[in-house]
Amino acid sequence: MSENIPEDLKYTDTHEWVKMKNEKTVVVGITDHAQKELTDIVFVELPPVGKEFKKGEEMCIVESIKSVSEIYAPVSGKIVAVNKEIEDSPEKINSSPYSEGWLVEIELSNRDEINSLLDAESYKKLLSK
Repeated sequence: MSENIPEDLKYTDTHEWVKMKNEKTVVVGITDHAQKELTDIVFVELPPVGKEFKKGEEMCIVESIKSVSEIYAPVSGKIVAVNKEIEDSPEKINSSPYSEGWLVEIELSNRDEINSLLDAESYKKLLSK
């Protein structure tokens, strides 16, 4: 099974991906592996802009035809943008998890947390277990 794991992203062991947008903001979504496990995504509950999360806290919910999954904040910070398009078209998470299917943008409260995330190679090893 071939997984799409872009080299330029960071990952969590709960299958979120993180991309640096600029010095203090990251874009977050779920990985290709996660969307495949969920199958057809039918609903997304995104957090309100302005809400703050600590790393590891439940941040949003993704619902598929077979399950409901919590999505956790991969880093601590404040939600500065949400992807409104996936509220109307949640299937974009399945078809394009790394671009059109992003979930939120977070303004980092502790940039060092990025260093604790997995790189692509480490994430591949996690999936192979």
